[in-house]
Amino acid sequence: TRKAYGGAYVVMNSKHIRADVNYAWPSAEIAVMGSKGAVSIICRGDPDLEEREKEYVEVFANPFPTAKKGFVDDVIMPSDTRKRLCHDLKWLRNKVQKNPTKKHGNIPL
Repeated sequence: TRKAYGGAYVVMNSKHIRADVNYAWPSAEIAVMGSKGAVSIICRGDPDLEEREKEYVEVFANPFPTAKKGFVDDVIMPSDTRKRLCHDLKWLRNKVQKNPTKKHGNIPL
């Protein structure tokens, strides 16, 4: 993950849609929205928006709070990415996914 905001984060291989493994680099930004947009809404009328944006980035727009909540398995260095992905692909090679049986079809109405 480099930048993951809002709904795009959810649908692009997140734990919320049953992804097996999810990593982030230390420079990743994972938040509801970009820091500039979020600060402009949260701190509307504040004369020092640049300072508030820096605070927001330090607290929210990094992968560590997300990893602490379990939505990211690990924060890894970019140089370790290939090694970790190869290991995980070997680990998942024989995975058998079990989905619930369908109760009814999805006909167009």
